[in-house]
Amino acid sequence: MPHHTAARTLVRLFLGAAAASLVVTAAAAPAAVAEPEPKAPEEFVALGDVDRTILLDMRYTTPHNFVGDRIDGYRKPMCILTEPAAAALQKAQRQFLQDGYSLKVYDCYRPQRAVDHFVRWAEDLDDLRMKREFYPEVEKSRLFEDGYIAEKSGHSRGSTVDLTLVELPARDTRPYEPGEPLVPCFAPQDTRFPDNSVDMGTGYDCFDTLSHTLDERIQGEQRKNRQLLKDGLEKAGFVNYANEWWHFTYQPEPFTDTYFDFPVERRSLSGKEK
Repeated sequence: MPHHTAARTLVRLFLGAAAASLVVTAAAAPAAVAEPEPKAPEEFVALGDVDRTILLDMRYTTPHNFVGDRIDGYRKPMCILTEPAAAALQKAQRQFLQDGYSLKVYDCYRPQRAVDHFVRWAEDLDDLRMKREFYPEVEKSRLFEDGYIAEKSGHSRGSTVDLTLVELPARDTRPYEPGEPLVPCFAPQDTRFPDNSVDMGTGYDCFDTLSHTLDERIQGEQRKNRQLLKDGLEKAGFVNYANEWWHFTYQPEPFTDTYFDFPVERRSLSGKEK
């Protein structure tokens, strides 16, 4: 056999053995295993399992929010709360129903990953897609300083809820269409984005001092509606956050310093499938 032919044969044998070795190595490599999602503690429930009459308008599962995208961790349009908070909402709802109203929930338990999403968005000063509706008179660079965005949220402890009142029978509302013209959240009710709730003076998640529950500029029917919501929820054990007419926390909270990060979906409620 010529010398150069023998050399080529040796090279082919070497490459073939190397390839076979790679195949064996790849086959032996363990497959990547996804980390299991965290579960909710047993003290958490789905609000719909406690009271099916409370209306849901879960904004963070849709792009109609101040970010303009579905928010991380919101996989299903459901409200998850601690059991005491859910029971207290049911108590408040019973009274509101007698008076011709229903509670409507915008947000309940909020995963830490959603809060992190808010923080990343707030740090991106070029993303102003939803400014005209949700923060028309606030510079985005001031959202942290003015307290509209923070690295932790009481919602992640599971006993805080954002909500409003709807006069019965509830009217239908149209869905938000991404890219549609935006109207400031403090515009008159008949011109801002349609919501079947009573007139609270601003829309939900309006980054403006007009959203302060007892702002003196809010008078007449709007102030009456805010007071109606506040009084009814306080009787059931909730405390209002003075800077947001829609924000209430049940007291005493079962979890006072734990910020959870399980996703909003039925499977997070281990052993409580319905």
